[in-house]
Amino acid sequence: MTKPPTIAFFPEASFGAALNCVGIAQKLKENGANPVFICHAGFTGIFAEYGFREYHLPQNANNNVGAIEDYWQEFINTHLPHFNLNPLDQLPAYVTPTWEAIVDTAITAEEKLAAILERIDPDAIVLDNVVMFPAIAKARCPWIRIVSCAETEIPDPNVPPYLSGLSPGDDAACKTFKRAYLQHTRSVHRRYNEFRKAHGLPALPAGIFLETSPTLNLLLSPRSVRFDRKLPLPEDKFVFLEGCVRLESAYELPRFPASDGPLVYMSFGSLGAIDTDLIKRMIDVFATIPARFLVNVGGFLEAYRDIPNNVHLGDWFPQPSVVEQAALFIHHGGNNSFCEALFYGVPSLILPYCWDGHDNAQRAEATGLGHRIDRKDWSNEFLRHKISVLLSDVDMRHRLVEVSRQMNENSGTDKAAHKILDSVQLEENVWASTANQ
Repeated sequence: MTKPPTIAFFPEASFGAALNCVGIAQKLKENGANPVFICHAGFTGIFAEYGFREYHLPQNANNNVGAIEDYWQEFINTHLPHFNLNPLDQLPAYVTPTWEAIVDTAITAEEKLAAILERIDPDAIVLDNVVMFPAIAKARCPWIRIVSCAETEIPDPNVPPYLSGLSPGDDAACKTFKRAYLQHTRSVHRRYNEFRKAHGLPALPAGIFLETSPTLNLLLSPRSVRFDRKLPLPEDKFVFLEGCVRLESAYELPRFPASDGPLVYMSFGSLGAIDTDLIKRMIDVFATIPARFLVNVGGFLEAYRDIPNNVHLGDWFPQPSVVEQAALFIHHGGNNSFCEALFYGVPSLILPYCWDGHDNAQRAEATGLGHRIDRKDWSNEFLRHKISVLLSDVDMRHRLVEVSRQMNENSGTDKAAHKILDSVQLEENVWASTANQ
């Protein structure tokens, strides 16, 4: 190549996927590539803060930032009670409506996305999403898939169903969940396949909304929590990463006048911050524990009054820098949060509410690297006990030290960057060979 390869990242409209891609893009830039980001409305400026050029999906009257924020605010408010359901009962109540919204987003974005890709003319596209956009599959360059949700997103006979939160050996429950998942997603899946057909793409099997890349698939599942697959994934197309933790600015802890005990960090992500009643209940318990608590409440700071002296609230934290200093991470089971806890050797207390949070909570329990609590069925004493156990579990701490060592010695961001650049170079060589024939 006569110029640095341009790698276009297109993460879904969630901070987990967006910030995961930042870590890989940072390493690509270090290696001489030109990473750029395609942004959904509402993410303008997120990637520019890390020094990357942004290309924004155009807005219209029904697709401006305010309208989209209002739509998703209403969507989450509507589904907040459904976060207390078990994964099976969430299928009709939350999972299917979410797939409907995701497919709507893909249909709406298609024409504009195609125009942006034509403008960028990338050497490769990195897609961190749960649905395929035809414009990406049909672009004149290789596309690379990042599986930044749980490993369960790639099915296998030995792997429990995606989003189920089930154990591998629970055959009856796994079969029940699979049948229910296919039943509840049948209509939206049919509509999505019709959209694909209209844009020249083949139909996908039932329940599948995103094919694997023929070039490269990157999975963010550290070896410490992986499943023993019956059908090993081809190593030339599927690469497991030991997490993918981005470089973040240093964070200086605030002064806590009431305690100098261990630091506990809590964040339920941008989605979970809306459940202020749950967070207030937990803060009441935190006030009775000799520890310091940093709590991410997103855009809802004004909802909180009379904060205990051992609790500090914020609307945003440089999460990797905070987790690195923490003795316990309380979170919702998002794959980024779970991997960051493992990367820094910090135990997890997971209160899952949807999507792959259930799957990651199961892996934390099964591998002895954390505990889970159901969102609604806990008493103050039970939560206090769980926190105390996790802060004092020496055996778990030793296991996490080894997990952290493995992850730090095998940088996922480095590996991802080099695999992406290798794929671009391979494609360039194939193109040059074809042109010379």
